Order: sequence, then C-alpha cells, then structure tokens
Amino acid sequence: MTFNRRDFIKTVPALGAAMGISAQSSGNTIKKVAGNDRQTWLNLLYKISHPVLDAMSQGKLTTLMPVEVPENAYGGRDEVTYLEAIGRLLAGLAPWLELEGVTGEEAEMQKELREKALLSIKHSVDPDSPDYINWTKGAQPLVDGAFLVHGIMRAPKQLWEPLDAETKARLVKELIAQKLAILPYYNNWILFGAMIDAFLFSVGEQGDLMRMDFAIKKHMEWYAGDGWYGDGSEFHLDYYNSYVIQPMLIQVLEIAVTIRKSYTSDLEKAKTRMQRYSRQLEMLISPEGTYPAIGRSICYRSGAFQPLAEVVLKESLPEEITNGQVRSALTAVYSKLFSAKGTFDENGWLQLGLAGHQPGLAEPYISTGSLYLCSLGFLPLGLPANHDFWTAQAEDWTSVKIWNGEDMERDSALK
Repeated sequence: MTFNRRDFIKTVPALGAAMGISAQSSGNTIKKVAGNDRQTWLNLLYKISHPVLDAMSQGKLTTLMPVEVPENAYGGRDEVTYLEAIGRLLAGLAPWLELEGVTGEEAEMQKELREKALLSIKHSVDPDSPDYINWTKGAQPLVDGAFLVHGIMRAPKQLWEPLDAETKARLVKELIAQKLAILPYYNNWILFGAMIDAFLFSVGEQGDLMRMDFAIKKHMEWYAGDGWYGDGSEFHLDYYNSYVIQPMLIQVLEIAVTIRKSYTSDLEKAKTRMQRYSRQLEMLISPEGTYPAIGRSICYRSGAFQPLAEVVLKESLPEEITNGQVRSALTAVYSKLFSAKGTFDENGWLQLGLAGHQPGLAEPYISTGSLYLCSLGFLPLGLPANHDFWTAQAEDWTSVKIWNGEDMERDSALK
C-alpha cells in the first residue's frame, strides 16, 4: 500500500494512546507492548518534521511557518527563527535519514523526508530563493549553523554527499562567513564556532584547529564533576549539558582526534562523563513519565534527553541500565510531552511550552523555530527495527523500581 501523508497525519492519534502506554492499577508501573514503541517514535518524529521540511523544500518556510514569541521577546526573531528550525530539526532527524535497509511504509516516509531535507538545505543557501536565510546578521545564526552541521555530520551520506556542487560550495561559503562575522560568547557558545570548524575539516575544507582546541580545553577546565560541565566558568542547573555541551564537545573531539591522536584521552573522558550524565537523566524520569522542569530553555522539550539518546545510538549505555528500561522511560516522557493539548497548532507547528501551550515558560530568545531542538531526543531511530533497543522487553525504569519498593544497587558519583 502506498504511503499517504495526508491520511497519515490525520490518523496520528492522541499520543497518550499512540505511545502504547497505559497506566496500570498495580503501583505506578507503566506497561508497554514490546515492538510498538519504534513505530510510535517514528510517527511522532515525522509529525514534528513534516511541516518544516515540506514548507522549506518548496521555498515557503518564511511564508508558512508562524513566528510565535513570548512577551518581551528579543527583537529580530523573524530574522533567525528559520535557520533555527531547519538546523535544529536536522540535527535530530539525521540518524534516521542515514539509516539503511528500512522497508515498507517507513521507507516511503524516509525517502520523502530525505528529498525534502536536501531541497531545504539548497533553498537555505540560494540567494534567489524566498527561503534564503540569514547566516551572519546578529549572534544567533552561529548557534544554528552549528546545529545544522551537526546534522550533516550525523548523516553525511544523505545530507552532504547528494548535494550538488554549487550547493556545497554555497554552504561552505556561508559557514566561513558566519564564523568570521560572529564572535561567540565565553560559555557553551565557543562550541558553536568549534562545530563549524569541525564540519569544515570533515568535508575536506580548511578548518581552524585552534578554535576547536580552545573549546576543548576550556570545557575540560569547566568540568564541574560527576558528569556535569559548567556553562562557562559558572555552573547552571539546567539542561544545557544536554542541549549543547556534551554532544557537541564529543562531536568536536571525534573530528579533532582524526587530525591529532593526542585528543584521544580527552575524547575518552568526555564519553565516560556523558555515560554518567545519561545515567542521571534516566534517574530523573519520574514513575509518571515527567522530569524536573528546571532551568532555562525548558521549551526545548525532549531535547533535554539528547545525551541519553546519543549513548543509545552509539550502543554505549551505562552498564547499570538496559535498553528496555531506557526505551520505556523515554517513551513515557515523550507521551507526556507531545500528547499535551496545545503542543501543536492547528497546522501542525510546534507551539511555545513544555507540556502544552505555555508561552510564559519561553525565554526572550525563543521563538517557533527554536522548538525544533526537541528532535534531538529521537536519535535512537538511527538504529534498525531489529536492534535490541527496540526489541528488548519493556522494563520499569529506575524511579519506578525504587518507588515500588524494589531493592536495587545504590547510586554513586563518578570519580
């Protein structure tokens, strides 16, 4: 049967049911039918992705995407929100676009979004396109140039190699202009510039190893302990270790180590710290599938779980937790997040908020495009359907076990 997008969008059910989750009367345990979760994640990621890619692939993103902002928003959000949308979305969608061997309806969905993603990138750098976007005005584009190249580095076979030579050259030109035009703030932002240089090296262009080295050294210096980095010299209790710091630091190190092997020890440290931090993220998920709404940028929703999603994708989960319990925990969270009334508007665009439409939770720098950072929680879709993450028996996660009275090994800090 041919995949029909319109019928599919209409039949994506209320996501509490779509996630295959039902709260059981015995304690707080949430039971799931093994095997349903992957299809549900896929349906949800498609629902999130389609409005952005469908519009931009036609050169209509700036026309069709609403630009919702909170009260007292910074000016000029309509000049930066479009790069936010495409860059952040592709950073999370990329592993699934890169996955080979999918069949049936999923293959049709993947083919459609692969094609739309390539066209979207082409429009973003074409001066004659209505969707030619701002790469250098203001500071914000540096952030989302970094997210965009993270997506390309996660899916080079699908998001870089098929691009025509002119589009590749235009993208490289825009990125070089961007890194020269925008001076990063002295905090997690130094990773954004480093990501641009890492990407340039990865595609055979001349990057700046010194900028990468500076970002690496400062983050090693800013390590606070027990799997957490400071956001600059200060520690902030928020999810920026998830949104930016740990995944981008590891990506920069993975490119740096191909240039100089001396970065190997820093890469191994960063991986160990991400494993510890990912363990903590799993423990933060409550029996009900919620997590602490603490710190800035909580409107990024499932992006808070990017490191946990990445260690799943890279098959490097901490030994204390299993594929089954992580899948169950994240599925419970995503059900809560994306089934909330008002999460999407009537045309399928994300709206400001965490558990629904809550514009009061948004910082002045957040607008509609910013919200597509939520895609970063879906990295495990880069694993095939027969992988243990998708086929393992559903299990209770840590908080469910503890609050149901189950005895288990105590937690301990990373030395």
